[in-house]
Amino acid sequence: MTRENAEAPVRVVQLTDTHLFRDPGAALLKLNTQDSFEKVMDLIGANETAIDLVLATGDIAQDASREAYLRFGDAMRAIDAPFYWIPGNHDRRRVMENLEHYQQAFHNLAEIDNWQVIMLDSSVAGEVHGHLGEREMAHLENSLAAATANPAIDHVLVCLHHNPVPGSAGWMNDIGLHNDEDFLSVIDRFGIVRAVVYGHIHQELDFERKGIRYFCTPSTCIQFRPDVMDFTLDELNPAYRWFNLHRDGRIESGVERVTGHVFEVDHSSTGY
Repeated sequence: MTRENAEAPVRVVQLTDTHLFRDPGAALLKLNTQDSFEKVMDLIGANETAIDLVLATGDIAQDASREAYLRFGDAMRAIDAPFYWIPGNHDRRRVMENLEHYQQAFHNLAEIDNWQVIMLDSSVAGEVHGHLGEREMAHLENSLAAATANPAIDHVLVCLHHNPVPGSAGWMNDIGLHNDEDFLSVIDRFGIVRAVVYGHIHQELDFERKGIRYFCTPSTCIQFRPDVMDFTLDELNPAYRWFNLHRDGRIESGVERVTGHVFEVDHSSTGY
């Protein structure tokens, strides 16, 4: 992928955990996910002037319905940039793959300037936790090896849905990536990796592990409170994350939340 202004950093927007339904009036724990998604899209429209790439990191739909994916894809048309998506635990890969107008969204590898973006499917049918199967692990390792040997690629961003490091709440202990050690051992072997990007646990994280940045991005709907033992919703508003990917490997990133609106959420819920 080439850009007209190659001197500017690559501007990436990440959306995650939209949890859309077939019925746009449906709610998740009392929150209308279509409404919150639209408000995040309005925020993107107000904030962003030149997006180069949109990454949607799973749980696009709550009910894996064709209608929900089509509404998400149609919303992406308002952004003048390609978008890529991967499944989360609530999604169904086959439904997403069979959307004829959005075949290009399921590419698992992208190159833009001197950056490569690797998209991994960590979903396991019928399960909340994640696992990278043999095919996905081979894709990761082969892509990193090829990027290392490619003089045009200097930096890599790796994306998946499930958290590859433990979540920050006790109830999250078993819902992350179950073969996290296998994943991290591959990531750690390749010095070309600059960041790992994920969603799933509906909160904002930005930390460094062995010289690699790890980013978790809030949901466009409900948020999970960190540092608690039992399932608890946070009071923070929906959000998206932006990245500036510089040619020298530096990454600037921030989270932008919807303001000026109070969302109705069922804070008494013990799960969903």
